[in-house]
Amino acid sequence: MFGFKFVKFQPSEYVLKVKNGKVVREGVGLSFYYYVPTTSVIVVPVSSIDVPFMFEEITADYQTVTVQGQLTYRIVDYSKTTQILNYTYNLKKNTYLSDDPGKLAQRVINVAKVLTKKQLEQLPLRQAIQSSERLAKTITQEIERNAEIEKLGIELMGLSILAVVPNKETLRALEAQAREEILRSADNALYERRNASIEQERRVKENELNTEIAVETKKKQIRQTQLDSERFVKQKQNEMKEEQLSFDTALEEKKQELIGLTVANQKAEADAKAYELSAVMNSLQGVSPNVLQALTNVGMKPDKLIAIAFQELAENAGKIGQLNITPDLLQGIMAGSPGGAGAARGTGGR
Repeated sequence: MFGFKFVKFQPSEYVLKVKNGKVVREGVGLSFYYYVPTTSVIVVPVSSIDVPFMFEEITADYQTVTVQGQLTYRIVDYSKTTQILNYTYNLKKNTYLSDDPGKLAQRVINVAKVLTKKQLEQLPLRQAIQSSERLAKTITQEIERNAEIEKLGIELMGLSILAVVPNKETLRALEAQAREEILRSADNALYERRNASIEQERRVKENELNTEIAVETKKKQIRQTQLDSERFVKQKQNEMKEEQLSFDTALEEKKQELIGLTVANQKAEADAKAYELSAVMNSLQGVSPNVLQALTNVGMKPDKLIAIAFQELAENAGKIGQLNITPDLLQGIMAGSPGGAGAARGTGGR
């Protein structure tokens, strides 16, 4: 009534009550009566403000990239902010009288864009795409030291670079190149695996060949040892045969000497006997045959004498008329007893 009204603000709003050009009251979430013709109200947000951004920049190798991100800020010095920008609030329409509050966010984005451009101009495309975190950290540090941000009375609470994306053609080229590199790496891995397999197989074959060579060498050594043993045995056998042959030769030589001596002895003995017989014969020349016969019968056994007697009877059978031989005589002759021999002499007397 009478131009006085009551107004109440939220705790997230910083309020400056201006009357006749002077700030008469300020604070967070105020509520008061005001006189419409002479009172103005400035309302500044206390809470943080999130501002997304997206802009295109050029890298060091003249490639266009799109930078997407978000920054968060809040007003910390309300007097500086309200001196530069108009935050006068229309209480009747519940809105700002100007569009300056929306310009603050754009100014902050412009500062971030300038700093981003500065950083991207120093990076080639590949590094720029992979430097989101490093880029955000560097830009945040630059904004904190920026004089324009300080004059605006704001504080940067955070900045995130969500993506640094090249245009579609460049992205396809990078994808194709990366794909080729991946395929090349896969081929190289396949070749390396095959080479490793071939190398391993070669080593296995070499080990097998080395094993076979070692086995053959060992067999050769064993065979050589066997041959040496056989040669040694044969040498010993030959030596034994030579010794036996030498022994047999010496024995045969001894036998030959013995035979020679035997023959010589027999010859000498035969010569002696021949000489003896010749001497005997020479001494018996002119002796009667009957005398020789009688000498021969001297000392002869009875049975032999009877045999000689029967021989003489046979020679003179033509001169004998009748001859009687008793059984006792025959039995005595067959028995070879002296009694039988006496009977024969008696029979012969008749």
